[in-house]
Amino acid sequence: MPPSNDLYDAILTGDAKKARTATQAAIDAGTAPLDLISTSMVPAMDEVGRLFEAEEYFVPELLLAGRAMKAAMEILRPLMTAAGQKFATRVVIGTVKGDLHDIGKNIVASMLEGGGFEVIDLGADVAPEKFVAAVEERDPHIVCMSALLTVTMPAMRTTIDALKRAGVRDRVKVLIGGAPVTTEYAKEIGADGYSDNATGAVSLVKSMVAAA
Repeated sequence: MPPSNDLYDAILTGDAKKARTATQAAIDAGTAPLDLISTSMVPAMDEVGRLFEAEEYFVPELLLAGRAMKAAMEILRPLMTAAGQKFATRVVIGTVKGDLHDIGKNIVASMLEGGGFEVIDLGADVAPEKFVAAVEERDPHIVCMSALLTVTMPAMRTTIDALKRAGVRDRVKVLIGGAPVTTEYAKEIGADGYSDNATGAVSLVKSMVAAA
């Protein structure tokens, strides 16, 4: 079992208040932030993903688990910054220009952060230039783009083209997702991968990092 069973359980049950309390208690007891992430939070989010794939959890449970995880990270992130600790892998994520839908993107971002990745969330309706700037300024390993509307899917191609023009496309892996997106479309526009759900996206990021 993880060192902080309370934090593990809080994330699994989507209890943000309990997650904050458990995180602070673990820190007060001398647990290092990165240890808490790797031994309690990552296993909890992995289990959330497993339950989702088994159709025992659904979108509301994913959202609650993500909220609990974020509550814990609000305590841990400043401590990690002060100690000079960094995540091994950085991910930029955003919903493309013209698309204001962000629930799916938020779930993926939460599960990635809970999986031990540093996540820079650009939000929704993100212009190609903003993705380019994030790659230039934050030097991520992965860029994740989401689109929920068929009419906003072309913005994914536009963003990839912008990354190429800026000379930074080869510095990152680009993953796309969203209801209307397909594997075929990912190949067509030159993306490196595609997932139709949050747990698949996290698995894809992990496999790409492992293969790098």
